[in-house]
Amino acid sequence: MLREHRPGKKILVVEDDALTRGAIKMLLEWEDYRVDCAADGEEALELLRVSEKPSLILLDARMPGCDGWCFREEQRSDPDLADIPVVVISGVDASSLDAAGHVRKPFEPAELLEQVWQHG
Repeated sequence: MLREHRPGKKILVVEDDALTRGAIKMLLEWEDYRVDCAADGEEALELLRVSEKPSLILLDARMPGCDGWCFREEQRSDPDLADIPVVVISGVDASSLDAAGHVRKPFEPAELLEQVWQHG
């Protein structure tokens, strides 16, 4: 059962694949979320340090450069960012990322939205 969403909340999508990133952004904006995007963990960390904090981060695990594990290590060590919940979106086992939720790729839009509603 889908929960009622909270429009206007800000979500950060961290995904290296431009098509997937764009599709997630479009889906969330359709549901009235404000969405920022980053192509890798380093870009996401820079964005988090200079902009309004999101209510949730959707994080791909496998990315070139600063991947999901690198990102989570940095995020958890920064007191200003550590409490932002993360939902991992990945086709690989990412249980070591200690995230609030996980969506396995490929995913159904309803499955992703349920995680956003539950954790965001």
